[in-house]
Amino acid sequence: MSSTVFCRKYKKDLPRMDRAPFPGPNGVDLFNNVSKKAWQEWLSFQTMLINEKQLSLADSETRKYLNEQLQNFLDNKITDQPEGYQPT
Repeated sequence: MSSTVFCRKYKKDLPRMDRAPFPGPNGVDLFNNVSKKAWQEWLSFQTMLINEKQLSLADSETRKYLNEQLQNFLDNKITDQPEGYQPT
């Protein structure tokens, strides 16, 4: 298996993740189409959203919301930002 993947977010070949981020078809799709760099950036962004918006992962609506944000993030579309967020 190649050590690179054509990254959906960056539109170029980049190092792939070590393994699928979670089981099932969605995890395999992410493994095959998202670079390690993009996934790490998503994890940081997701953590910020969870903390700043005080989201509960036990809530199915929160999980649906985070999945929507993930798709927007990977497709380089507008994502939600915490109130008062200023990128550095």
